[in-house]
Amino acid sequence: MGVTSLLKGHSNSYSLNKKLFLPFSVYAPYALFALLLIALFRLSFHPFSSSINQSPVSFSKEGNVYENPCNYSNGKWVHDRDGPLYNGTTCGTIKEGQNCILHGRPDLGYLYWRWKPRKCRLPRFDPNTFLRLLRNKHIAFVGDSIARNQLESLLCMLATVSKPNLVYTSGADNKFRRWHFDSHKIVVSVYWSPFLVRGIEKSETGPNHNEVYVDSVDERWGADLVHIDMIVLSIGHWFLHPAVYYESGSVLGCHYCNGLNHSEIGFYGVMRKAIKTAFKTIIERKGANHGDGIDVFLTTFSPSHFEGQWDKFGACPRTKPYRKGEKRVEGMDAEMRVVDVEEMETAKLNAKKFKGRLRLETLDVTKLSLLRPDGHPGPYMYPFPFANGVHDRVQNDCVHWCLPGLKLKVSSGAKARLAHGSGHLAWPE
Repeated sequence: MGVTSLLKGHSNSYSLNKKLFLPFSVYAPYALFALLLIALFRLSFHPFSSSINQSPVSFSKEGNVYENPCNYSNGKWVHDRDGPLYNGTTCGTIKEGQNCILHGRPDLGYLYWRWKPRKCRLPRFDPNTFLRLLRNKHIAFVGDSIARNQLESLLCMLATVSKPNLVYTSGADNKFRRWHFDSHKIVVSVYWSPFLVRGIEKSETGPNHNEVYVDSVDERWGADLVHIDMIVLSIGHWFLHPAVYYESGSVLGCHYCNGLNHSEIGFYGVMRKAIKTAFKTIIERKGANHGDGIDVFLTTFSPSHFEGQWDKFGACPRTKPYRKGEKRVEGMDAEMRVVDVEEMETAKLNAKKFKGRLRLETLDVTKLSLLRPDGHPGPYMYPFPFANGVHDRVQNDCVHWCLPGLKLKVSSGAKARLAHGSGHLAWPE
């Protein structure tokens, strides 16, 4: 089966002979899109400024934009009386394994927390604002299951005000899909690409490891760049799997490759090379062509929360966020985040020569997702797992997030809107 673009007559086919496996990571989607709105505003007026998590845009009641030395990733989860914009029965695009409400999860307290930065004003995600900002645009989510879950959450929230029409699907488990919002002429796509670069995934009939080509972009999404106006990149957990890495046509090394005569090189440097290749491709292809450029977002690593074996009862049993000082970003989680942040800063420098046509931002979600061990499906990745009693052996998902799930908002009445043509942002109270 091939993957064929339906955009403007552009067509490319790629073999999908290998079975595409379920990816291992998804991210807190509500918080992502609130930060994405802020980043969109920021990129419109400060395309090469620092990350929104370090020097964000704030809004005055008069509608002016000003700089506020505040870190959006520095905050805490607080109780919130308002629930999510949708539920497990009102949205048809939720992947079955993340539909915790429909699968009988008895506690719903995880839905009533919001992320509150210590010194920043953030709007709750507003579907109407997002649709207005993206009118006539194509937004693509590229990566592993983080990208897929971000997409599904976005579709559910946008569907509360405008119906998305599925216009294309391909690949095992529908890993390549495209929707169209007729109301605003917006295209939303998801591209399965767990390494961003070309990769051959392990299969039951082939090698028991992945093969990753760190200097060759995955053309399943790269070939469509000419038609994409905004791209959200999300990778990480697939680099933990056994793999052999290739560069310039030769074996670079491997990770966890027992029995193979290759040097063990880990995965941090390889992930860095893959992100670098992805940014290089985007900058070269979108910077060289005449047009409107592209907005590029990279979400940082989202940690898992296993507290025991994945197939035992109680692997992720918590029902509340971690309290202040109870958990901090460290070890592998911190190292993965550093790779994301550093490569984005390098890409910003490389994009400067195109004078604002390429706008890049990091969405730093590592800490806010680390503090939410209660937001995963756990055993409710399957419907009513304890209908016949509690068993010692039960599969748990302590990596993906329930949908609906974690959210971020400022106040029930706060909405951000763009003052078209005026060169400033307005913030109605």
